Amino acid sequence: MRVGGLASGINTDELIEKLMSAERLPLDRMQQSRTLLEWQRDGFREIYQKMYDMDTNMFLNMKMSSTYKPKFVSSSMENAVTATANSSASNGTYSIQVNKLATAAINSSESSIVKPGETFDPSKPLSEQKANLVNGDAFAPGDYEFYTWNEKGEKQTHKFSIAEGDSLNNVLKKISADGDVRALYDNTSGRIILESTKTGNNNTTTEFGGAEIGFDNTSNSFFTDVLGLKVDQEKGGEDAEFVYNGLTLTSKSNSYKLGEITFEFKNVTNGQNVNLTVSNDVDAAFDAIKNFVDKYNEIVEMINKTQTEERYRDYKPLTDLQKKGMEDREIQLWEEKAKSGILRGDSILSSGLFDMRQSWFSKIETGGEITSITQVGIKTSADYMNGGKLVIDEEKLKEALRNDPEGVYKLFSNNTEDKNDKSRGLINRLEDSIESTMKKIEERAGKTTSTLENYTLGKSIKDLNTRISDFEDRLLRIESRYWRQFSAMEQAIARLNNQSSQLLSQFGGGM
Repeated sequence: MRVGGLASGINTDELIEKLMSAERLPLDRMQQSRTLLEWQRDGFREIYQKMYDMDTNMFLNMKMSSTYKPKFVSSSMENAVTATANSSASNGTYSIQVNKLATAAINSSESSIVKPGETFDPSKPLSEQKANLVNGDAFAPGDYEFYTWNEKGEKQTHKFSIAEGDSLNNVLKKISADGDVRALYDNTSGRIILESTKTGNNNTTTEFGGAEIGFDNTSNSFFTDVLGLKVDQEKGGEDAEFVYNGLTLTSKSNSYKLGEITFEFKNVTNGQNVNLTVSNDVDAAFDAIKNFVDKYNEIVEMINKTQTEERYRDYKPLTDLQKKGMEDREIQLWEEKAKSGILRGDSILSSGLFDMRQSWFSKIETGGEITSITQVGIKTSADYMNGGKLVIDEEKLKEALRNDPEGVYKLFSNNTEDKNDKSRGLINRLEDSIESTMKKIEERAGKTTSTLENYTLGKSIKDLNTRISDFEDRLLRIESRYWRQFSAMEQAIARLNNQSSQLLSQFGGGM
């Protein structure tokens, strides 16, 4: 702690603080310059992130033909049959009659496995509750197996082991472990339910009477006696049967792919034909293009704002000392002015914006009638202040998608490896432009993971950090020098006061 002015009466603290304020002016300017560079870096990165999101999330979708040629399938009986179609499916009407739905095999014990009047806890060991089961004496730990059939009709063997301390719940989980069956216990009825997770008639042999879930004599002591199941009581396990344009077909499931159309069966049609009409889904294609254009316009708006907002050069970044005497709202308003226009005139952004605009309005050799964006109802906004935003004529774009979806697709996404090829689609050209701008921004402002040495602004910030650190050390030395000088002055004044007091004392003594 330093205390000055004891001899001189001068407010040394205040005087040195004012002297240091003058000395700190170069430091304040360097700190303001560093803050300005950091703001510029953050502004670049905000634009970079917007471009990155578009590059990673939207370009791939906009290159796919299904974006421009999606299909919509309407059904005359949606509660019975629906369908989806790939973009290459032919438009037209398809007639379906569903005679039978595919079912999954299910088996259950005829009655409760628990003796009348007895209680049973499926979470407790079976060995401790054998007396409560109808055929509990048949329970024996050991290795068991059962069988299922896959869609190809191939027999699958499933093995499981029962330990002495296993509960019914444990055993049922082991039976269900492979995922081909579900084994359940109904607490209310006391019955066991065993069902296949696959639909259809997969066991086309006579083994186990054609049952989908089979168990032989080796495991009858458990499945038949303890669980009360019999293979000949199994129900279901049937294929779906439907008639397509007069042709009777079957399916292991209630879904059937025919060409580029996938039919979903929900109910039998009782002899009625269901008409499914495939047509171009113009609304879905329009929404995809509009969404893409909206995202593009957001980037244009962001860049255009940086190039047109006013620059307030009198509003420098605030120092920490300046902020101490201001309200939060005052700081916010000041910094809005200080940040305004800090990227104005930047060549990376202005040239990037120009390249993006050029990407849209190049003529594309599609081999068809549609060769430019204006032909499908997309053009630049008439308001020059919008910076080249795109506007869409909804009716004209939908008409193009309805009449020539292939032409629209080629206009947007006709891909070639040669970036100078005149047949290269608009999306591909725009992607080239955006990725080029992103690369330049990354060189200038880096990414959030970049170190200061890896980008131009970072190197300037690092240089300022070094200069600021050196200057702060210099200020400490200057402040220490001031204190030494004022301390020396105080000491000299103190000696003079002492001498004066001695002289006065001697004069007074002589009188």
